[in-house]
Amino acid sequence: MQERNSQTGAGRRAASGDGDYANIVSRIKDWGRELGFASIGIACADVAAAAPWLLRWLALGRHGEMDYMAKHASLRAAPERLLPGTLTVISARLPYWPDAADAEQVLADSELAYVSRYALGRDYHKTVRQRLQKLADRVALEVAALEPAAGAFSYRAFSDSAPVMETEFARQSGIAWRGKHTLSLTRGGSWHFLGEIYTNLPLPADAPIAEHCGDCRRCLDACPTGAIVAPYEVDARLCISYLTIELHGAIPLPLRPLIGNRIYGCDDCQLCCPWNRFGQLGDADFAGRNGLDATPLAELFAWSEEQFNTRLAGSPIRRIGHQRWLRNIAVALGNAVSSPAVIAALATRQNDSSALIREHVAWALARHAGQGM
Repeated sequence: MQERNSQTGAGRRAASGDGDYANIVSRIKDWGRELGFASIGIACADVAAAAPWLLRWLALGRHGEMDYMAKHASLRAAPERLLPGTLTVISARLPYWPDAADAEQVLADSELAYVSRYALGRDYHKTVRQRLQKLADRVALEVAALEPAAGAFSYRAFSDSAPVMETEFARQSGIAWRGKHTLSLTRGGSWHFLGEIYTNLPLPADAPIAEHCGDCRRCLDACPTGAIVAPYEVDARLCISYLTIELHGAIPLPLRPLIGNRIYGCDDCQLCCPWNRFGQLGDADFAGRNGLDATPLAELFAWSEEQFNTRLAGSPIRRIGHQRWLRNIAVALGNAVSSPAVIAALATRQNDSSALIREHVAWALARHAGQGM
């Protein structure tokens, strides 16, 4: 999920001077714009200020079943362990807001499936990673021209593919601040992906950005499950994105009614954010596919595993697998306005081979029979 290159030699060496690196940074930003990134910034590879917040979050158990968060915490706090000799981080931001059905209208129609807007198009891991690789290739050529004999440039590119404190690097590099919902945020909103290139080059860092959330708390008030337990603090165990994507087993009973028709992720904390009023259409790679921006739940519930894998090829949704897909839809059908069509759809999987699906279908049918909450 990440690329690595090392034009070795003696590692990091001084080039022709600091001015050369400043010129390289200017070119990096130009090349980034050519590749479609909305902004590029440079940060020092130092997360000492942010690491205690991560450790506290883990100590409170707010990562839930995301064991990899705890397992790789030390790597997040020590960039040089992912790339020896790391000095600076190139942080990139790529907008994704799709040309799709109105999110609020879909959420208001209980018979439709709501899919988080970031997941409607191509898998962002691939798009961001490929563009970061192209950017790194340009940097390599530039450095080689400065130091043809040294070949000192080494790097690793990441797209949500390794333990990296991407929001912290975005803040340090001046391209986005950390919102109260913990997502990266700009004056143009939060509908974007982040990517990073760790490098051993001593690039001059940009000035960090200040946060501009002020007294606003709309994201805290809008969260359906109260997962934003305090400004800048999220308990993943309550988060609908965690419940529908990361959680492998049964969704806790008290939280099921709060999920509504959200079958993959949740955008409520972004949809209410005043800064997102200034958001614009994102990259064409993230345009909606398969009509997932407004598809009836019953139709998606009928997909076989083969249909799921075929239709969602190249989509980030495939990572949850067919079983969790059906689990999520069963909950959404249980929350839908009762109708013969909804009940009939649920009945088709009452005897599913998966105990997980059968249990969630039984809960949903009980809801429509007035026997469950």
